[in-house]
Amino acid sequence: MAWVYLIIAGVFEVVWAIGLKYSHGFTKLYPSLITIGGMLISFYLLSLATKSLPIGTAYAIWTGIGALGAVLLGIILFNEPLNLSRIIFLCLILIGIIGLKFTTSAN
Repeated sequence: MAWVYLIIAGVFEVVWAIGLKYSHGFTKLYPSLITIGGMLISFYLLSLATKSLPIGTAYAIWTGIGALGAVLLGIILFNEPLNLSRIIFLCLILIGIIGLKFTTSAN
């Protein structure tokens, strides 16, 4: 279950990262509430995952999922640039996430 918690925590990290953009510095109520809710869920699930996964692995994968998701949604939702360099570096993050998953065993 630790890996499931970690993946869902990463998804909620994307939720709160994108929510930050929509909250306009926490000046808009509903986006701010969604952002804070996403943060709480994300951190809680990360804490559950770290009960049996090494903290370094869990944290790196959590932030990697968040970074990948935030960049991809930034491209889709906010017309952020997409070019070959970004694609290459996104692939490197993905390779790192996959590599950490397959080289780590839960206790």
